Amino acid sequence: MKRVDIYRGWCKRCGICIAFCPKHVLEADKDGFPTVKDLEQCSGCKLCEIRCPDFAIVVSKDEEG
Repeated sequence: MKRVDIYRGWCKRCGICIAFCPKHVLEADKDGFPTVKDLEQCSGCKLCEIRCPDFAIVVSKDEEG
């Protein structure tokens, strides 16, 4: 299972993570912050994490017991 953590305190709402997601996993909420729309579609490519200029998003794989 993949996990996408978004640190709103670091995020400046630039939308780069949303724009670079090839699977359209992210969308902007009513305040303009990125939010996970469909985690099941996440391929774990980390393009959102790599492109974020503020290190405000982290993609990881949960380790199961």
